[in-house]
Amino acid sequence: MTATSILLERNQALAEGFDAADLPILPKLGTMILTCIDARVDPAHILGLELGEAVVIRNNGGRVTDAVIQEIGAIAFMVKQMSGGQGGGFELVILQHTQCGAQRLADPEMQQALKKNLGIDVSQSAIHDHEETMKDDIKRLRSAPEIPDNIVVSALLYDVKTGAAREIVAPKMLGGRA
Repeated sequence: MTATSILLERNQALAEGFDAADLPILPKLGTMILTCIDARVDPAHILGLELGEAVVIRNNGGRVTDAVIQEIGAIAFMVKQMSGGQGGGFELVILQHTQCGAQRLADPEMQQALKKNLGIDVSQSAIHDHEETMKDDIKRLRSAPEIPDNIVVSALLYDVKTGAAREIVAPKMLGGRA
């Protein structure tokens, strides 16, 4: 049996009692979560999310990269269009975690090897210090012209050993008004 067949069996069990009547296209909590691709870090489990409550973006380290800025900007634009020009704001939670592989990407030798062998620049994904990295990422969002200033941003650090998430940056509107 392959992993795909196991996943399809699990999906069949979900589909048997599925009711999409309560699932609007916009997330119920008005929330987007940016987190790492690490399999130990599933925001639905960590934060107790239900289907339809939040949009989740995942990448190496849960970092604000150029691609993430484009995604957030596009989603904010679509939300504004879907709400008839009202709003467009939502809450963005940056969720990083301890023992992250992106910490290895901070090693200059690793960065050089990836650049030389694969042509990949991982500098935007590298994590030197979680607290500083998340604060820097919020500054990056604040200075990105694609990102509206009515988005509320916070940052959490999840401990993979204890299961606890700790607030690093309290929720604050990017424009500084909340």
